[in-house]
Amino acid sequence: MPGDSVISFNCVDSSLSSLKNCQSYINTGMDIATNVALDLVENCNDVEEVNSMESVMLEYAAMDRELNHYMQAVEATVQQIKQDKPENIPDLKDLVKKKFTALESKNDDSDLQRNEKYIHFMEQLKRMRKQFGPRSNTDANESIEQIDEDIAVTQSQINFICPITQMEMQKPVRNRVCGHTYEEEAILKIIQRRENQKKKACCPKIGCSHLDVKRSDLVPDEALKRAIDSQNKQTQSIP
Repeated sequence: MPGDSVISFNCVDSSLSSLKNCQSYINTGMDIATNVALDLVENCNDVEEVNSMESVMLEYAAMDRELNHYMQAVEATVQQIKQDKPENIPDLKDLVKKKFTALESKNDDSDLQRNEKYIHFMEQLKRMRKQFGPRSNTDANESIEQIDEDIAVTQSQINFICPITQMEMQKPVRNRVCGHTYEEEAILKIIQRRENQKKKACCPKIGCSHLDVKRSDLVPDEALKRAIDSQNKQTQSIP
């Protein structure tokens, strides 16, 4: 009789959970590709190899987009069936395929460049290239470069200091909203303390107007960490 059939979505929920696990594997792959690219810039600055890592990131971004579309199609199908409450069990596979195809038809290459992990990759790559990029070897520029380098080192050392601890950062994280960096443990303690007080955490950088620092806004600043490590190695090598 109409309304007597009950559709169980337990298998669907289980499948969605598995797909989300696949998404975590994609994120791990993107993190690895980012670290490989940063290693290449730091150690040999091979443009071709670094560019190949960018292509890998875009491939991962495409997989992530496709996976997201499929999960959205499944979730939309389930929601539709729950609302319509059909008498007969519909062809779920066909419904999901139609919704998935509709989402995929709107794909654009620019979507991939808006992927959160890809954006982070490009930002870190830019910072690493600035820190470890090739330098001119001409004698005419050596003295000017040395002066610029000394200034850059002084500025970098200032940027290496956490605005919270006032000490050199060991594990820097960057706030994607305002761009400031902090020692990870220090900023997380502030966020936790403010949460306990039922209040929002303000950016501790003097002059910053960002009034709601969230854990989700913090990303590891691998480029800065490598710059700090490199500067420390240079300092230790000076007799």
